This record gives sequence, C-alpha cells and structure tokens, in this order.
Amino acid sequence: MLAAMSTAPLRPSPQATAAPRDRGDACPGSLRLHAADDGALARVRLPGGVLTVRQAAALAAAARDLGDGELHLTSRGNVQLRGLTDGCGADLAALLDAAGLLPSPGHERVRNIVASPLSGLDGRGHGDVRPWLTALDAALCASEAARALSGRFLFALDDGRGDVAGLDADVTVRMAAGGRAVLGLGTAHPALAVAVADAPRAALVAAEAFLHRVRESGTKAWRISELPLPPGALTAEVRRRLAAEGIRAEPAVPEAPTGPAAPAESAGPAAPAKRVGSPAPAKPAAPAAPAEPEASATSTAPAAPRAGGPPPGVIGSALSVHIPLGRLSGLQWRELTHVAAAAGPGELRLTPWRGVVVPAPGLGAADAAAALARLRATGLVTEPDSPWLRVGACVGRPGCAKSRADVRADATRALASAGRAALPLYWSGCERRCGHPRGDRIDVVAAPGGGYDLSAVRGEQQTPGASVADPTHLATALAAFSPA
Repeated sequence: MLAAMSTAPLRPSPQATAAPRDRGDACPGSLRLHAADDGALARVRLPGGVLTVRQAAALAAAARDLGDGELHLTSRGNVQLRGLTDGCGADLAALLDAAGLLPSPGHERVRNIVASPLSGLDGRGHGDVRPWLTALDAALCASEAARALSGRFLFALDDGRGDVAGLDADVTVRMAAGGRAVLGLGTAHPALAVAVADAPRAALVAAEAFLHRVRESGTKAWRISELPLPPGALTAEVRRRLAAEGIRAEPAVPEAPTGPAAPAESAGPAAPAKRVGSPAPAKPAAPAAPAEPEASATSTAPAAPRAGGPPPGVIGSALSVHIPLGRLSGLQWRELTHVAAAAGPGELRLTPWRGVVVPAPGLGAADAAAALARLRATGLVTEPDSPWLRVGACVGRPGCAKSRADVRADATRALASAGRAALPLYWSGCERRCGHPRGDRIDVVAAPGGGYDLSAVRGEQQTPGASVADPTHLATALAAFSPA
C-alpha cells in the first residue's frame, strides 16, 4: 500500500445507496479457496495482523509445501497464499487449525479487524488497543449472528493516533481522552461515545444491528456504505441495542487524532548504546496533516513523515519494515520470524500498509541495527526514504486472468521513476484497479494494446495524462503531472 494513504478522522459522506447483486459474497478465506490463474488462493484472516512466531512458521510451511513459497500481504494486514495445489484444502485447514489460526471455522472469513500496529509500543495514542482486539475477536467468534457478515465487512481499532481510523472501516472504534471511546459507523452515520471497557462489545452490537437492517431492507448489502438508510438511522438502532444491554452511549464530540507515528530513530552503527525497550515519550497531540509524498532516495530534501503506516526503522520499542509490493519470499519471512523470536515477545504485527512491525522491548541499539541490517540484506525496506514506499500494484500477470501485464515486474523496473513522481504510483493490470489505495495518487493502468495509461487522482477528480509504450520511459510521462 502506498505511503500517502490518508489517515484523516472519521468523516461524513453522502447517504448510501443499495448495491444490486445477484450472487453471494465470494470473498476467499482459509476454507473457501479462490481459483486464480496461478492456482488456488487462500486468504488467512489475522485480526490486527498479529501473529506469534509459531503461527508465522505454520504459514511459511503452508506456502512452501502447498503453494508458491511466497506470502502475500493484503491491505487489511492479512496473508494470502497463492499457487496452492489442487485438493490441498484439507491439509491447509489442518495446518492452520493446529497453529491456532482457525479458532472458529464458521467465522473464519468475518474476522476482519485492523488495529493500530504501534499501539503500546511507541508511547503515542490514548492507550493500548490489544485488549480490545482480543475481546472483539472472541466476541465475533462467539456470535452466531456474526457468521452472516460479509468477508468484506471491516472493523478498525484505533488507539487515537488516527492511522486505521482513516481506512473506511464499517465499524471503527477509536480511543479518546477521559476513558472514552468513539464508535464510528461507516462514514455517513453519526458516531457514539462509549466507555473504553464497553468498546469491543459495542463494536459487535453495531455489526449485529447492521445485519438486522440488511434483513429488514431486503437488500444484499455487504458493507454499511451500501445500506440504504438515511444518516443517523443506524446510529439510533445501535444506541437502542446498547441501552438494552446496559451500555451507555452518547453522541460523540469530534476530537483530533493524536498524530501519526514519530519518524524512525536512528539504528545505525554510530548510535549510542541505549535500550530500545522503553516506548518513546508521549508528545502533545497534533492535528493530522494531509498525507504528503515522501522524499525519494535521490532527493536532497528530508523525507516527509509517513502519513499511513509506520515508517521503516526503529520506533519506540519496535522494529518496522516495509514489504515491496506486499510480496514476501520464504527467506524474508524466515528472517523476520527469527528476528521476532530473538526480540522478546516472539510476535509480528502485519500492517494494512504492507509492512511488518516487530515488538522488541529491551533490544539494544546495536542489536536493533544488526537486526535491521539482516532484514535489509533480504530485500526488505528498512529506510524511510525508499522509493518503494511510494509504489503499489495489483497482482497482475500471471496470477490474474484479467490483467494485461506483469505489473509488479514493470513497477520494479520503473522504480527509480517513483521517487521523482509528484504523487505515489499504483500499477494496475486493468481498469478495475484492484486493491488501489485511498488518497491522491497516479494510476498506471495497463492499456488494451500494450503499454500503460496514466492518470492523476486527486480527491474525487481523475485527470488523464500521457501513455507510455515502455515502462522504463515512465519518467517522461510523469513529468507532465505537477505536485499541486
């Protein structure tokens, strides 16, 4: 995912309209595999992107023994296994179940939860969302009604910094000051304030209220934005249901996020011999700034703060890396797992921006620098000024039959151009632009006759640009787009 993805607070949008459908939700999962051109595909839900070292090893074994050997990160912090062999479903399910990755088979596609990946690690936000994550996942798996949620329905747990609150989740819970939490419902319905302790239950109640309204409307809405309700109607329904359970909910007062994660600390050889184990001291809250593109590796200007996910490097008591195009080789995954095992908690946190955060309490600066060097040697991004932070792509050929090009290979060949572009780039194999991020960007779309068509997306406006026959000549076409 691109570094310039917006992390703005919850915001209003026009009233939703029903999405006409004549089929059920075909979103893949661990038990429902999708047939792709490169073999079967499984999507393994990882609430909050959190994995133990043992679970990470199980995923690596599944990719190696049953698939193409790689692990593919999604924009929700989940893992996709591609190139799976025919008839491997039972073996995959048994492997995942043994690792604790299938706590409830009937809910495996609805455990879609993103969470602030640095929560509790860098001294920012209003608190640690990990207790929320554990409680919400358990409540989801215990709810018979929740089994009816679409595989596209998304929960977001934000510690107050505003990172995952900007990902257009269906139900967003954001920590606020004074022991309160803000419960957001899509983007068109007013938010509610509840006690922090009630937040996980309130999130599930909101999802169950959505399902009730879907049944009443007779629609096939998968997400709150598709439910044909006037603004405020769902909020009133949720508030009534919360009151029936003894949970007090009041209209929420808008609050600015506490700001994006701090820039990465230096972990170079010359760093003083200090410990990484203490979270960075909290800083005064600051309004969220609009996302800006980061400086390129060849620029003399300092890199702008990354408005989306954590920047690569050392942050508080954690190590952070970015995964180019979200694609991890077996070697890269093993090295990440080894670093996590040596860092203390033995945990990895996959981010919605195709990065990985490794909690590392007590790790010394020299050890942190050495760990980042090992990860960098495998091809992972450990520097905040890498042009890879400004490039994203769909899967393209050979995995997708609809794609007109191997967009990931072309994006790699044209990487140097990304650092000079006015906006981040997103490469797509066709006009569907699968997986494209929110926020301003330049779309690079494979053309029917070969080459690529470029267009700039700013807000709701899309401005066509030049076409290029050879992606290595991308720089000339990008020069036509001004930063403004």
